[in-house]
Amino acid sequence: MKFIHLADLHLGKKLKEYDLLEDQDFILKKIINIVDEEKIQAVLISGDIYDKSIPPVGAITLFESFLTRLAERKIQVFIISGNHDSAERMTFGSQLMDLSGIHFAKAFGKDYSCIKLNDEFGDLYFYMLPFIKPAFVKAVYPEEEENIKLYTDACRVALSKMNVDYAQRNVLLAHQFVTGSQRCESEEVSVGGIDNVDVEIFENFDYVALGHIHGPQKIKKESIRYSGTPLKYSFSESKHKKSVPVIEIKEKENLSVKLIPLEPKRDLIELKGTYNQLMSREFYKDLNTDDFFHITLTDEEDILNGFSRLNTIYRHLLTLDYENTRTKTKNHQIEDYDVAKVDPLVLFNDFYKMQNNTDLSSEQSDYLRGLIENIWEETK
Repeated sequence: MKFIHLADLHLGKKLKEYDLLEDQDFILKKIINIVDEEKIQAVLISGDIYDKSIPPVGAITLFESFLTRLAERKIQVFIISGNHDSAERMTFGSQLMDLSGIHFAKAFGKDYSCIKLNDEFGDLYFYMLPFIKPAFVKAVYPEEEENIKLYTDACRVALSKMNVDYAQRNVLLAHQFVTGSQRCESEEVSVGGIDNVDVEIFENFDYVALGHIHGPQKIKKESIRYSGTPLKYSFSESKHKKSVPVIEIKEKENLSVKLIPLEPKRDLIELKGTYNQLMSREFYKDLNTDDFFHITLTDEEDILNGFSRLNTIYRHLLTLDYENTRTKTKNHQIEDYDVAKVDPLVLFNDFYKMQNNTDLSSEQSDYLRGLIENIWEETK
């Protein structure tokens, strides 16, 4: 059987004030083209369909259109909810859609989601595990509470309740942060990695279609993989090479993965240089100035109305900042002090210099010295 793996569509997302529905519609049509060209039989979507739990109407309409195109092609579609989705809202009408081959995972509970398909090599089981936390699993299986401390424990218990026959060919959809995956700033992952899930609990599946991490990557082996987002959703993703994994499973342990690149309607581009360099036609003549831009100016002086002036060329300028002597000094970390032993005026001066790139004047120093002495006198 041949299928593709998608995740983290984040339909309805915006970049600053720019609505991305047009870009998302463009990339979903490209995915439909891949489905046709590769003769795909199933599509796996591993969570974060929407960017918000209550998505805008345009996002719902776009997803409905995408699913309709797949149903018209008699494609089997498997969908789980991610941490951005509302599992309960997403499963509305799922029993009706099952008849069209569109399978939504139920909200997490004892009645887990598993669909069996057949091909020339026999049965192929698709298990669907929506995004879970330890509290979710404890609520459903209170008898397991003592065994559930971490996210890994929660996933292990949830999978054990599925009673998977690992002698068969099995595919799992999951939306979790697997230890060892490469993150970027656009993901919602807990500080300190408390939501890490050990990869070893997935190793007996023939393929694991992961969602949650935006960079496409395999974890430990080819068959445990994040598809990544189909579009770049922050400049921390600007170097990502977005793609669609095409997976073919024949008999058990005979699996291949092919990555098909995805080219967006508008890319995320970072530029650095002086204002005059970036506004020179020679500089931008070969750029797609309709892309989304983060520009860093290296001029020592701020450019008056710099954003609006750059925006006349770079029409989707999202962020403008500066890199020069002032900003480098401001970003320089103050050394550690033993505050009990250092003159407070020295601390004031270092802080002032970090903010303003110059020392306190003699008048400012005299004024602060007087204030400090008065405060100390009053506290005696």
